[in-house]
Amino acid sequence: MSQSSDALNEPERAILARIEADPFVSQQDLAAALGLGRSTIATYIAQLVRKGYLLGRAYVPAPRPAVMVIGGAVIDRKYRAAGPVLPGTSNPVTSRRAFGGVGRNVAEVLARVGVETTLVTAVGDDEAGHALLAAAKEAGIDVSRALVRPGAATAEYVAVLDPAGRLFTGLADMAVFETVTPAEVERLAPVLTRTAWIFLDTNMPAEVIAAVFALRRAGRFRLAADAVSVAKSRRLPTDLTGLDVLFLNADEAGAMVADGANLPPEDCARRLVATGAGAVVLTLGEAGLIVADGDGCHHVAAVPAEVVDVTGAGDALIAVTLARLLAGVPLLAAVRTGARAAALTVASEASVAPGLSPALIAADEDDVPGPGSDPDPLQQGHP
Repeated sequence: MSQSSDALNEPERAILARIEADPFVSQQDLAAALGLGRSTIATYIAQLVRKGYLLGRAYVPAPRPAVMVIGGAVIDRKYRAAGPVLPGTSNPVTSRRAFGGVGRNVAEVLARVGVETTLVTAVGDDEAGHALLAAAKEAGIDVSRALVRPGAATAEYVAVLDPAGRLFTGLADMAVFETVTPAEVERLAPVLTRTAWIFLDTNMPAEVIAAVFALRRAGRFRLAADAVSVAKSRRLPTDLTGLDVLFLNADEAGAMVADGANLPPEDCARRLVATGAGAVVLTLGEAGLIVADGDGCHHVAAVPAEVVDVTGAGDALIAVTLARLLAGVPLLAAVRTGARAAALTVASEASVAPGLSPALIAADEDDVPGPGSDPDPLQQGHP
């Protein structure tokens, strides 16, 4: 896939940088500063307007949305067993329906904590799809770029939980996401290149994921991704160059690196960084998580919580970590606040906990409870 029509060349980058520094700069001053003819400057400015980097003749730099989420929006059906789940027979459960999906959950948490968020997803042209988009809009998410597919069914996820609220098995009908095409991502290029962060989940087809990676390598935004599952983690490219933060669990990490099933999680995280990821956040459930980047590998303990339902905990971790990164907080501190959000989520029946709010990310880092507030370098022998 080619992005040559929307990527910036060097003169365009130089002109845009000067306009962002001084929106009132004249074409003549730009020409003199850059050693180009005025007519050439005018041509480049027209291209910047066409590509969406400038708004009209006033040379006003286009606003940069905070986060665009490209991922799944799903109807979640949760069945919590009253006793041990027995295969091959009926099991008594309590049930509830909610709106979910990794991408949708991340988008809602971001909106709840005050981050301007756009959701790009695909839903069926059915009652469930329209209800899902209406609820997302009500939560403060921009769904104007969502794709509605006539004749397709909105995605559905069924989670069977054990009596403690832990996932026993999950069933997923995600066929609608396979209808998303690279061409549809290409048409978003002018918006993507003005966005601070893109979050991508691997419910999208491999070709769409590759298209987003190509845009990242040519654009100005930062990219985070979630592996979602062992099977879908393989949709990520083997060369992770351009991926600023990868979120995944130990099983997914083991599937993504050679002989990963026989390696400790921290070694998997280091290998993923070596394949090009800027940083890796590898979750270990109650054992906390690992943060790996070019500076090393650290362990962050989980924030203690009484587990009611684990659904959505990883999504809360991702969203609040991204919100803190947007605020300029270093990754380790951002992840600690994300772990706090995950603890609030597992203590709630909802996939997006009611307690998630701007106050959570505004709290001083010293307020993060529990042993998770002091990450330990794994290379010093900590677990």
